[in-house]
Amino acid sequence: MGSVPDLPGWAAGPVSDYVRRLEVERQLSPHTVDAYRRDLSQFFDFTDRLGCDSIVAVTRTIARRYLASLATRNFSRRSIARKASALRTFYADALKRELIATNPLHALAVPRRPHTLPKAVSKTVLGRHLDDLKPGDDPIAIRDRAILEVLYGTGLRVSELTSMTTEEIEGDGFVKVAGKGKKERVVPLGAPARAALAEYLKKSRPHLVDASTGIFLWVGARGGPMDARAVRRVVATYVGTFPHALRHSFATHMLEGGADLRVVQELLGHNDLSTTQIYTSISNEHLKGTYERSHPRA
Repeated sequence: MGSVPDLPGWAAGPVSDYVRRLEVERQLSPHTVDAYRRDLSQFFDFTDRLGCDSIVAVTRTIARRYLASLATRNFSRRSIARKASALRTFYADALKRELIATNPLHALAVPRRPHTLPKAVSKTVLGRHLDDLKPGDDPIAIRDRAILEVLYGTGLRVSELTSMTTEEIEGDGFVKVAGKGKKERVVPLGAPARAALAEYLKKSRPHLVDASTGIFLWVGARGGPMDARAVRRVVATYVGTFPHALRHSFATHMLEGGADLRVVQELLGHNDLSTTQIYTSISNEHLKGTYERSHPRA
């Protein structure tokens, strides 16, 4: 089930309509939309082989069998939970649009996602990586330093970084960000990020742009806008991790420094405070460690 099978003919129409609404109405990222399409294709291929000939023919028993089959194929609990969520939202939408009379996925028991804390890079290690990067006059190295400083200095998602334009750089040390669902927020830039970005705009970007660049801020070696894969390569090369780890580090270090949780929520662009609260566990561990190292009776 790791591959993406073709949708059976009876499911193609409902799934295509649903995916289109995800793109247009909810304005989800292409990566998220592709994940929905893949999960639904795998599910309906499974049900088709069991003899289903419409989305109405799918029963709760069949859905349970599908999830059980994922477990026997050693899919992680996180993957199974994600796939079940995709199926539930599809059928909830179908019920709302009166394509089905009852939702076979309603209240279907699924494995809980494991509670794993985000892995943050320590301030010392991250600071050393950034300080050791001396770009000189190399346009690519200047760009890469700016990308790392902006990612860590703002906590942006990689999709938010790659969609930035030159028009979104505020003159007073802020950047305008188009987050999930095209919801805009304004994020401040710290002094190192401002300096690195200014150097990139002055000494690097003018040497990289060509006719295909447009107004996108980050430019690849061949002149086109950088995509998420290119940014991941930059972070892996210099820091040995993923862009999302810099986002985790931003949030963790803000809270360790005493920032209010709701401020961090706003900076990260989280709709729900509970999404941000996972970082309080990390900060509590930091406080405990500091206490144990510092107090003579700890």
